[in-house]
Amino acid sequence: MRTLFWRSLVVIFIILGFIGALLPGMPTTVFLILAAWSASKGWPQMDAWLLSHPKYGATLRAWRANGTVPRKAKWLASVMMSMSAILMLFTTAPLWVKIFTDVTMLSVAIWLWLRPESVSATDQKIE
Repeated sequence: MRTLFWRSLVVIFIILGFIGALLPGMPTTVFLILAAWSASKGWPQMDAWLLSHPKYGATLRAWRANGTVPRKAKWLASVMMSMSAILMLFTTAPLWVKIFTDVTMLSVAIWLWLRPESVSATDQKIE
Protein backbone atom coordinates (compact mmCIF):
# COMPACT_ATOMS: atom_id res chain seq x y z
CA MET A 1 0.00 0.00 0.00
CA ARG A 2 2.83 2.36 0.85
CA THR A 3 4.59 1.66 -2.45
CA LEU A 4 1.36 2.33 -4.32
CA PHE A 5 1.05 5.70 -2.56
CA TRP A 6 4.58 6.82 -3.52
CA ARG A 7 4.23 5.55 -7.08
CA SER A 8 0.90 7.35 -7.44
CA LEU A 9 2.56 10.58 -6.34
CA VAL A 10 5.35 10.02 -8.86
CA VAL A 11 2.85 9.57 -11.69
CA ILE A 12 0.85 12.65 -10.63
CA PHE A 13 3.97 14.84 -10.38
CA ILE A 14 5.34 13.62 -13.73
CA ILE A 15 2.01 14.37 -15.41
CA LEU A 16 1.98 17.85 -13.85
CA GLY A 17 5.61 18.36 -14.93
CA PHE A 18 4.72 17.34 -18.48
CA ILE A 19 1.80 19.78 -18.49
CA GLY A 20 4.19 22.43 -17.13
CA ALA A 21 6.54 21.81 -20.03
CA LEU A 22 3.70 22.64 -22.41
CA LEU A 23 1.85 25.44 -20.63
CA PRO A 24 3.29 28.82 -19.73
CA GLY A 25 3.03 29.76 -16.08
CA MET A 26 3.09 26.21 -14.79
CA PRO A 27 6.44 24.94 -13.57
CA THR A 28 8.15 21.82 -14.85
CA THR A 29 11.23 21.45 -12.69
CA VAL A 30 9.39 21.81 -9.39
CA PHE A 31 7.09 18.92 -10.24
CA LEU A 32 10.01 16.81 -11.46
CA ILE A 33 11.87 17.51 -8.20
CA LEU A 34 8.77 16.33 -6.33
CA ALA A 35 8.53 13.29 -8.62
CA ALA A 36 12.18 12.40 -7.93
CA TRP A 37 11.63 12.84 -4.20
CA SER A 38 8.55 10.60 -4.30
CA ALA A 39 10.35 8.05 -6.48
CA SER A 40 13.21 7.89 -3.98
CA LYS A 41 10.66 6.79 -1.37
CA GLY A 42 9.08 3.92 -3.28
CA TRP A 43 10.14 3.55 -6.91
CA PRO A 44 13.93 3.24 -7.24
CA GLN A 45 13.82 2.49 -10.98
CA MET A 46 11.89 5.68 -11.71
CA ASP A 47 14.20 7.64 -9.43
CA ALA A 48 17.21 6.39 -11.40
CA TRP A 49 15.47 7.21 -14.69
CA LEU A 50 14.64 10.75 -13.59
CA LEU A 51 18.17 11.40 -12.31
CA SER A 52 19.68 10.13 -15.57
CA HIS A 53 17.21 11.96 -17.83
CA PRO A 54 19.15 13.78 -20.58
CA LYS A 55 17.27 17.09 -20.20
CA TYR A 56 16.26 17.29 -16.53
CA GLY A 57 18.66 14.87 -14.82
CA ALA A 58 21.44 17.37 -14.14
CA THR A 59 19.03 19.86 -12.58
CA LEU A 60 17.48 17.17 -10.40
CA ARG A 61 20.90 15.92 -9.27
CA ALA A 62 22.04 19.47 -8.46
CA TRP A 63 18.88 20.09 -6.47
CA ARG A 64 19.29 16.85 -4.55
CA ALA A 65 22.97 17.46 -3.83
CA ASN A 66 22.93 21.17 -2.94
CA GLY A 67 19.42 22.61 -3.36
CA THR A 68 20.64 24.66 -6.32
CA VAL A 69 18.64 26.03 -9.23
CA PRO A 70 20.31 27.19 -12.47
CA ARG A 71 20.03 30.91 -13.21
CA LYS A 72 18.49 30.17 -16.61
CA ALA A 73 15.69 28.22 -14.89
CA LYS A 74 15.14 31.09 -12.46
CA TRP A 75 14.81 33.60 -15.29
CA LEU A 76 12.56 31.37 -17.37
CA ALA A 77 10.27 30.63 -14.41
CA SER A 78 10.14 34.30 -13.44
CA VAL A 79 9.28 35.46 -16.95
CA MET A 80 6.59 32.80 -17.35
CA MET A 81 5.06 33.59 -13.95
CA SER A 82 5.11 37.32 -14.76
CA MET A 83 3.34 36.72 -18.05
CA SER A 84 0.78 34.52 -16.32
CA ALA A 85 0.23 37.13 -13.60
CA ILE A 86 -0.42 39.80 -16.22
CA LEU A 87 -2.77 37.54 -18.17
CA MET A 88 -4.60 36.70 -14.94
CA LEU A 89 -5.49 40.37 -14.53
CA PHE A 90 -7.48 40.27 -17.79
CA THR A 91 -9.54 37.20 -16.89
CA THR A 92 -13.06 37.20 -15.50
CA ALA A 93 -11.90 35.45 -12.32
CA PRO A 94 -12.99 36.99 -9.03
CA LEU A 95 -10.65 39.63 -7.64
CA TRP A 96 -9.62 37.45 -4.68
CA VAL A 97 -8.56 34.67 -7.08
CA LYS A 98 -6.46 37.10 -9.10
CA ILE A 99 -4.80 38.47 -5.97
CA PHE A 100 -4.21 35.03 -4.47
CA THR A 101 -2.75 33.65 -7.69
CA ASP A 102 -0.47 36.61 -8.29
CA VAL A 103 0.72 36.72 -4.67
CA THR A 104 1.42 32.98 -4.80
CA MET A 105 3.48 33.34 -7.98
CA LEU A 106 5.36 36.30 -6.49
CA SER A 107 6.11 34.24 -3.36
CA VAL A 108 7.39 31.36 -5.47
CA ALA A 109 9.57 33.72 -7.52
CA ILE A 110 11.08 35.25 -4.38
CA TRP A 111 11.73 31.79 -2.90
CA LEU A 112 13.25 30.66 -6.21
CA TRP A 113 15.66 33.60 -6.40
CA LEU A 114 16.77 32.93 -2.81
CA ARG A 115 17.90 29.41 -3.80
CA PRO A 116 21.63 29.05 -4.48
CA GLU A 117 22.67 28.79 -8.13
CA SER A 118 24.44 25.83 -9.57
CA VAL A 119 27.90 26.51 -10.90
CA SER A 120 28.57 25.16 -14.36
CA ALA A 121 31.94 23.77 -15.31
CA THR A 122 32.68 26.85 -17.42
CA ASP A 123 32.03 29.18 -14.47
CA GLN A 124 34.43 27.41 -12.11
CA LYS A 125 37.93 28.80 -11.60
CA ILE A 126 40.71 26.74 -13.03
CA GLU A 127 43.48 26.56 -10.49
